[in-house]
Amino acid sequence: MASNPSSSIPFLLSVILILVVGTNAGGIAIYWGQNGNEGTLAQTCATGKYAFVNVAFLPTFGNGRKPQINLAGHCDPTTNGCTRFSSEIQSCQSRGIKVMLSIGGGAGSYSLSSTDDAKQVATYLWNNFLGGQSSSRPLGAAVLDGIDFDIEGGTTQHWDELARFLSQYSKQGKKVYLTAAPQCPFPDAYMGAALKTGLFDYVWVQFYNNPPCQYSSGNLVKYWNQWTTSIPATKFFLGLPASPNAAGSGFIPAADLTSKVLPAIKGSAKYGGVMLWSKYYDDKAGYSSSIKSSV
Repeated sequence: MASNPSSSIPFLLSVILILVVGTNAGGIAIYWGQNGNEGTLAQTCATGKYAFVNVAFLPTFGNGRKPQINLAGHCDPTTNGCTRFSSEIQSCQSRGIKVMLSIGGGAGSYSLSSTDDAKQVATYLWNNFLGGQSSSRPLGAAVLDGIDFDIEGGTTQHWDELARFLSQYSKQGKKVYLTAAPQCPFPDAYMGAALKTGLFDYVWVQFYNNPPCQYSSGNLVKYWNQWTTSIPATKFFLGLPASPNAAGSGFIPAADLTSKVLPAIKGSAKYGGVMLWSKYYDDKAGYSSSIKSSV
């Protein structure tokens, strides 16, 4: 039977369309763990809304401190109560969702005092959350996909070394992803040197609680372009509050985001999507649902 050349044209057009659209298709990253009323980790992943979940936080570590995870009302780490999330982490990963442990946060007690301290913290993270072995894994046997640096305090020192030590573990089979949540003023006060290493896969820049560079200032696109052209990371995400109550400033109404902001930043080859703080506020406002098709 002779083929009809014209019948393949719609097929070719659809392939081209997929390729063109696919290059700018982004995902949504969400922070989970700081409100006991935001549902479980498994429920979060089952929504189908998110490509990345940052489990927040490990807010205490470094400089001689005993590392301590804090998942607010979700579980009590002092009684090994958070190990029950192991199966939920694996459930998320089975859906293709990357699950990161977020270290730091806005209200933690953390810093690195030396190169050796950075190495010790990296070893602790590897053995207790990643592919290593420990008898006291706070989240159980599940192997997380990587570490998210949400460094908003302490000192500016040795974060680049922590990134280097962690990245070296990628040679032991499973890749250790490194992500970061710097503030939008460039360069970031704490993570500037670390981000220049080129070791970070995904960077979700916080375009909130920073009036000079958030949307209302008119400077968002300028700062976005500076981030995406100056830092050697794989993909960048626009970090936003999921509702007006989720941050002091920086909320962008969904209609403005989808009609004005996303079209202005999607042209970047490094565009990866949108990061939202947080699952609790996203549940309240339904923000991700209203933007997902545009991200």
